[in-house]
Amino acid sequence: MPIPSSFTRNQGLLLILLQIAFTQTLSAQDKPEKFQKEVDQIVTDTPVPSGDVYLFTGSSSVRMWKDINRYFPDVTVVNTGFGGSQTFELLHYADELIIRYAPHKVFIYEGDNDLASGKTPVTILTTMQKLVGKLQAELPNTEIVLISPKPSPSRWQLKEDYESLNRLLEVYADKTSGVEFVNVWDIALNEGGKPKPEIFLSDSLHMTELGYDGWAEMLDPHIP
Repeated sequence: MPIPSSFTRNQGLLLILLQIAFTQTLSAQDKPEKFQKEVDQIVTDTPVPSGDVYLFTGSSSVRMWKDINRYFPDVTVVNTGFGGSQTFELLHYADELIIRYAPHKVFIYEGDNDLASGKTPVTILTTMQKLVGKLQAELPNTEIVLISPKPSPSRWQLKEDYESLNRLLEVYADKTSGVEFVNVWDIALNEGGKPKPEIFLSDSLHMTELGYDGWAEMLDPHIP
């Protein structure tokens, strides 16, 4: 029995639409150049210091930690946070934002925006493994610290995905030489197990000074 031409046309149109959607998804994921100007500006504004460098990088939760040096006054701290970035974007810019500084220790905060964009915990872990592999190949003496994605009121509906990702990152760090994991999830929760509203700005995503106070408390043991 012949297939109706209308069915064939509709099927063909559906395939074309799916292909376009797939191509757009790949394009968005494979082209992190939207941050090129910002990264260029970071490189211009942030010269490579002498001595041991403790480098913090990742998405906007790091970028917005403007007074980070106040928390760790006894060491040289460099902040190359950028975006709204995701893990694949930090991987793309690892040379400019991490490797050029040859840090003694690098603290990485990624995964937050990845989850919000719909990526799975396993996908994020795979990209993080690529990033760590690149850093260990280029900077074998650099210690790597993975900071857990934090809870936030605006993304609380993704709680289970965040918890899954944090478990994956913790297990990976435990099994990988030269990699540590710092849990900043628990300190951001109140007695009822929900994000503390007082540590977040009005956007319910980014942190106030109180939030960074908690981060510093957890990170301090990893900085001499």
